Amino acid sequence: MFWRLFKRTQIQIDEQKIKELRSRGVRIGQSCRIYATEFSTEPYLIDIGDNVAIAGGAKFLTHNGLASMIRDKYPGIQVFGRIRIGSRSFIGQDAILLPGTEIGQDCIIGAGAVVRGKIPDDSLVIGNPAKIIGKATDVLAKLETSPNRLDLYDVSAEERRKRLEKHFSIT
Repeated sequence: MFWRLFKRTQIQIDEQKIKELRSRGVRIGQSCRIYATEFSTEPYLIDIGDNVAIAGGAKFLTHNGLASMIRDKYPGIQVFGRIRIGSRSFIGQDAILLPGTEIGQDCIIGAGAVVRGKIPDDSLVIGNPAKIIGKATDVLAKLETSPNRLDLYDVSAEERRKRLEKHFSIT
């Protein structure tokens, strides 16, 4: 019962967050999970596809602050860029997406990556500066056969802990 109530509450929180982001101009597809809160000062320059998951701490920067360094020459200068994320992609914890970033479909952006430019479909991207190091499908295939793969998504927190402690021999 608790777990069903938690899931229902989590879905409501997700829907509220997405509704708030859409009201600020972020274009968001269907069935997204968004834990990030920083969508820059121009959120209307951000497009997110369907079934995208964005971890907490991820940041979206739609403007280049370096423009302030030449403001004595160009008093009103600002430089902007759109950010687009393709469907079925994952943005890891504390990743930073810079202006002009386009992430293809089915991509994995690793935790802490600082991403700029065009990322092709099915890319695995990590690092600062971010680099494409492989294919997302290869990582997902390894997850399917991982010895630490446990099907615990729909179990209670108590049951999850019990099974994790057993799996990792924690007494």
